Amino acid sequence: MNTENIQDIYPLSPMQQGMLFHSLYSPESGAYIEQTFADLVGELNVDAFEKAWQTVIERNPILRTAFVWEGVDEPVQVVFVQLDFTILKEDWRQKAKNKQDKHLDDYLQKERARGFDLTAAPLMRIALFQTANDVFKLVWTHHHLLLDGWSNQLLLQELFTLYNAFENNESLDLPERPPFRLYIDWLQKQDAAKAEAFWCDELAGFSAPTPLVPGKTTAAPERTNRYDLKKKLLSAEESKALREFSKNSGITLNTLVQGAWSLLLSRYSREDDVIFGATVSGRPTDLPGVDVILGLFINTLPVRAYVDSHKKVLDWLKELQARQVGSRDFEYSSLVQIKSWCNIPGDVSLFNSILVFESFPMA
Repeated sequence: MNTENIQDIYPLSPMQQGMLFHSLYSPESGAYIEQTFADLVGELNVDAFEKAWQTVIERNPILRTAFVWEGVDEPVQVVFVQLDFTILKEDWRQKAKNKQDKHLDDYLQKERARGFDLTAAPLMRIALFQTANDVFKLVWTHHHLLLDGWSNQLLLQELFTLYNAFENNESLDLPERPPFRLYIDWLQKQDAAKAEAFWCDELAGFSAPTPLVPGKTTAAPERTNRYDLKKKLLSAEESKALREFSKNSGITLNTLVQGAWSLLLSRYSREDDVIFGATVSGRPTDLPGVDVILGLFINTLPVRAYVDSHKKVLDWLKELQARQVGSRDFEYSSLVQIKSWCNIPGDVSLFNSILVFESFPMA
């Protein structure tokens, strides 16, 4: 690396550490290669669009970040001062619709398989394929090490704000966005002893992860590379009823979903004490400007639920929510730390299922 082009060097967040490990352990999986693709309909000013992307990269250090793990005591992320960035542009207007779709599918698969050299920034690529006079297909591929879902939306909002300004030759004075480094600094100030005490109390008596397969007595999941996909879309009426129930009951929709998942695991495993993983936003409320920082804040943590059939559902849900609120002060802890603190053997999983409840501002 050219040391003159290095702006900053600092450690990784807990989730970044985990993602880096799995990316190096299984580089061919493509599990952390994120792809966003959409049709841009209308008269696109390609020059303004490319300038907007370049400006977003210049404004946000996390987009100029690479990762180093060899020759250092612990992995670090390296922020560069400036980067060369270009957009792949191709004209597909002469191709038939079915050929366009085939080319797009092939490109998406090849991009995922191509992956990234994590030591070389930027860990993102942009492609524009023009399929009609007023339609461009945008493909944005990046590594999950850089951004979470909340950050993706913030980035897209900034991108199109800049594009509109450049397209209309308007001056724009966007406020400076706090860097991801502030979160890493915040992490290093946290009290590890308090976090250890909390998680050891939370997992006291833990012996084995809750199995997901109905009627299965062993907690060890079957390892397979095959996946099934099932979708269930709720109607507008069902969604409204759930939101209204949550609001009127003083619980979050997330708590309601976690309660349903807890009951499912309890029925499948025939156990009253169940544990599953839950992905949290990881954005600490006491860090100024945290809601607008771009970076990887999310974390996945164990959730323990005691299913008491003698309690009223709402009382039980409120207790479940209270436990989650109590864990927020320590949701920065990594699973590796939690297992080491609580003397859980390395070959024992904390959970066999993960619940991801996504709710973030859409651009």
